[in-house]
Amino acid sequence: MKTKDQALKYGLSFPDTYQDAPFHDDNWQLVRYRGNKKAFLWVYEKDGQINLNVKVEPEKAFFWREIYRSVLPGYHLNKEHWNTIILDGSIPDRDIRIMIADSYCLISDSPSKRIYEAVRKIPYGCVATYGQIAEMAGDRKMARAVGNALHKNPDPEHIPCFRVVNAKGELAGEFAFGGAGEQAKLLEAEGIEVIDGRVDLAKYQMPDKRR
Repeated sequence: MKTKDQALKYGLSFPDTYQDAPFHDDNWQLVRYRGNKKAFLWVYEKDGQINLNVKVEPEKAFFWREIYRSVLPGYHLNKEHWNTIILDGSIPDRDIRIMIADSYCLISDSPSKRIYEAVRKIPYGCVATYGQIAEMAGDRKMARAVGNALHKNPDPEHIPCFRVVNAKGELAGEFAFGGAGEQAKLLEAEGIEVIDGRVDLAKYQMPDKRR
């Protein structure tokens, strides 16, 4: 991610977002969450380089600053809760996307945020169904939204979407998780048996703690 257009395009890929230029200066473009009109991504040029301002949890703010010299305290914003990312090519795209996604989740009370939080709760060696995750996220009717959110998973290392299967225990299609058989490999690495593309829910499904 190197250009203003690339950063804006990624920010606008999240649900219910829109672009705004509130300062009457085309150099400053903001991406806001429509639900509360708060900005989670600021995009602007400074000192000849494209900069991004993103919201961050205070403990993560220092984490990112320590890893990358091009992540600085938020320019013109609360430096405890905002970071500035300089797009100078030194930060991998994956980490830039993670920081933008985290900012979106902090600003919005979005279904995607609740879905990711639910998926993080699936224990090692267990699976959950789309409906189960939807219910944990607050609305069992949005099982389809679970699938959509997981296909845009911003942080696969910490959001184990491979542990989610359908109501019959069937795995996702071959396009998911990097190719054919990848979900099965990830599950089997955790001791979950996969037979003919299916997991035995009676054996491996995460228990419903409300029962």
